[in-house]
Amino acid sequence: MPADGKQKEEAPAAGRGRGHEWRQASCRDAPQPCLSGAPRWQARRHGRLLEFRPTPAFQDSRMPAFRAPPLGLLLLAATAGGAHAAPAAPLPARCPADAGWDTPSAPHHIHGDTWYVGTCGITALLLASPEGHVLLDGGTAQGAALIEANIRALGFDLRDVRYIAGSHEHFDHAGGIAALQQASGATVVARAPAAEVLRRGRSGRDDPQYGVLEAFAPLPGEVRPIADGQVLELGPLRLTAHATPGHTLGSTSWTWRSCEGRECLDIAYADSLTAISDDDWRFGDEEAHPGYLAAFRRSLDTVAALPCDILITPHPSASGLLSRIGTDADQPLAAPGACRAYADKARARLDRRLAEEEAAAPPR
Repeated sequence: MPADGKQKEEAPAAGRGRGHEWRQASCRDAPQPCLSGAPRWQARRHGRLLEFRPTPAFQDSRMPAFRAPPLGLLLLAATAGGAHAAPAAPLPARCPADAGWDTPSAPHHIHGDTWYVGTCGITALLLASPEGHVLLDGGTAQGAALIEANIRALGFDLRDVRYIAGSHEHFDHAGGIAALQQASGATVVARAPAAEVLRRGRSGRDDPQYGVLEAFAPLPGEVRPIADGQVLELGPLRLTAHATPGHTLGSTSWTWRSCEGRECLDIAYADSLTAISDDDWRFGDEEAHPGYLAAFRRSLDTVAALPCDILITPHPSASGLLSRIGTDADQPLAAPGACRAYADKARARLDRRLAEEEAAAPPR
């Protein structure tokens, strides 16, 4: 995992992975519409697609059109608090207005190698390559089975996931990682503060929300540390980790270059920047939390400066993601300045929070 590395400007036109063939094709030549969620790499905005074609052996033994998650994964998720079965009917293109964290969502193609495999309320991303895949975030304990179902619905196999990385170490984003790691055999990658929490399944008092957080299943397998600025490499994939502490101590944002044909865009998976806490935490209490506020402010500057043609956030609603992907998207996928605007809003919220703390402080 070197600390640098350059992304090629053009995606590879062909390749071969375990049981997979990859080739570039044209939507105009496709025997069926290029639909988000089909086992095709659609690029409807640009008239080209990357087509996923299972080899005959893979088709026969490991590539049903759709099947429910393996019983083992459902049981693992159930022991951590219950699980949804794989949806029995096609999911609506849009999530309902009252959707929760574990409301099932259809999977969607985002751009290039990047797919949305999360729920209506919690983001999970699959970055696919012929050499294996990277999964970003694992949802809740209940959401793990839904993530796997979405991966399979797209024609991919969870066992081809080589790395699982994440945004931050809370149960709504990391609660399903243990089950997904056990089912896939993947290595989890995290910055040191997050890795410690993932190993024990519980945050400490250095987390602003400590008093209101739920515990989650500790990881059963390897956790590989990654530092700020390091690059996670897998085949053609290059993901850069950015330390963005504030929402949690281990908060991490990720950036990568995504290509469709000759068009390449920068994707930023910017972590949550909300200054929320339990009743005991004060972001402005330098004596109790030395350096925390300064680090939070640096994180806002970091996110504002990320390479960011496409902004994605751990809660899709924070960036309006689900209105920008799928067959009925009504907003542009890419938006110049999106990361800066996201950071500016968070900065304003942090300033309001600090003012509230100051107003509530007892007279000196």
